[in-house]
Amino acid sequence: MKAAVFHRPGKISVDDVPDASLKDPQDAIVRVTATAICGSDLHMYNGFIPQVRPMVMGHEFMGVVEEVGTGISKLKVGDRVIVPFPIACGGCFFCAHNLPGHCEYSNIEKYGPEGGLLTQKGGGMFGYSDLYGGYDGGQAEYVRVPFADVGPRRIDSSLADDQVLFLTDIFPTGYTAVDWGGVKGGETVAVFGCGPVGLMAQKVAWARGARRVFAVDLEEYRLTMAREVCRSETINLHQQDPIEVIRELTEGRGADVCIDAVGQEAERSMWERIANVVHLQVGSLNALRMCLSAVRRGGVVSVVGVYAVPYDNFPLGQIFDKGITLRLGQAPVHACVDDLLQWVETKKIRLDDIITHRLPLSAASHAYDIFNRKQDGCVKVVMYPGETGEAEAKDLAGLA
Repeated sequence: MKAAVFHRPGKISVDDVPDASLKDPQDAIVRVTATAICGSDLHMYNGFIPQVRPMVMGHEFMGVVEEVGTGISKLKVGDRVIVPFPIACGGCFFCAHNLPGHCEYSNIEKYGPEGGLLTQKGGGMFGYSDLYGGYDGGQAEYVRVPFADVGPRRIDSSLADDQVLFLTDIFPTGYTAVDWGGVKGGETVAVFGCGPVGLMAQKVAWARGARRVFAVDLEEYRLTMAREVCRSETINLHQQDPIEVIRELTEGRGADVCIDAVGQEAERSMWERIANVVHLQVGSLNALRMCLSAVRRGGVVSVVGVYAVPYDNFPLGQIFDKGITLRLGQAPVHACVDDLLQWVETKKIRLDDIITHRLPLSAASHAYDIFNRKQDGCVKVVMYPGETGEAEAKDLAGLA
């Protein structure tokens, strides 16, 4: 089968790889009909998450069940499904407490209570390094789905793949950021980062009744997307100080909720790059620092952008003095995806209007390149595997 394979930082190619196959009675094989590139995929692509051996990429995918193990009772061949990005057993302590990303049995070799990049990790994820279970991902023609009675959700409606695909990750992640912020109605929400997750967070903030939504980014094409599809008030980091702007427009207080949808890959200065070498760090705390300054006293900072390592000069004193509530981590997709599917089916929210590029899987290398380099106005790429993928991508591109 064909798959997008990571070889080394900056090198992804579409290769012939062994067909996905059942390895456990609780497995299913899904024929992938649509898959997307996530900002988190760039963490491996850029070397922020280490990976030595080749690996099939991708944790945003959906498709049709082609085969099921003998232990599967909830799925049957022919079911159309979306697959949440965390791999969860459904029966351990953390799964029972709606924390699928911390599953005790989906990443046995690397799992542990300590946490951290190179120490002990949480549960497994599709296509996201050997640190998270070493599972091949869904940027492929077929994918093995472990614990298939727990994760996949059937799509029984006539909604197109593009309309539901983002239930696998970026929509639940954006929702979680807003939910952690306690948004119930009337709040001012500032979202730092207008990539796919940040855009979803803005959509959800309005759906949850926010009074005002600010969108902060340094790329004008992404800010244009925020204005056009999310109706947000935009702030370009290269033109204005977002902290001053947000305070000025909130009577000096700051936003009630600030969302960090950027994470460690925020823009860095030369001196910050040097400091990273000295302190054995990767990336930057800049997005989080801006959130901590822009949020009001007693407010909430919700972090869904990825931070993988410890950081020097973490602003604990500021957090304490302002009485900030800090929530961060992976989205518990399994806990919210069923409700969010109803949001999509009832047209409470639209997901596919952030797609800028529809491409066949064979174009994966090009897709990663333009997404990573922020070229061609690339906000979100969806790819279509299989023999019909190229024709389907061209046809759908006419609808973009």
